[in-house]
Amino acid sequence: MTSIKEKEQAVVEEFELFDDWMDKYNYIIEMGKSLPVIDNKYKEEKYLIRGCQAQVWLHAEEKEGKVYFRADSDALITKGIVALLIRVLSGQKPGEIIDADMSFIDEIGLKEHLSQTRSNGLVNMIKQMKLYALAIKG
Repeated sequence: MTSIKEKEQAVVEEFELFDDWMDKYNYIIEMGKSLPVIDNKYKEEKYLIRGCQAQVWLHAEEKEGKVYFRADSDALITKGIVALLIRVLSGQKPGEIIDADMSFIDEIGLKEHLSQTRSNGLVNMIKQMKLYALAIKG
């Protein structure tokens, strides 16, 4: 199994391949397009992440001691951002998700290239993923 740190490093290396932020945004959007479709039963109010400019639905479930996330958004860039977070955190043990420092976000410069509201949404997505992990850890 690949650790969170290894997944973060892979993302950093991928983003280094792009020269400018338009290419990076396009890559993020493409990630969002490849996100598996979430079941409509999870597109309810209780799965919405608060504080996001766009609507973002996030669901987590535990399988064999690991947390698996599914998500969707009504905005392409936001869907790509949540896809990126899922790629790094999904399939990990709850404690590893809770302890993840998510430093790759700063390394790729994502936060500084988002609007204030999208940046707040990013923080809220991470917070919600860690809260799910905490709840599953018990």
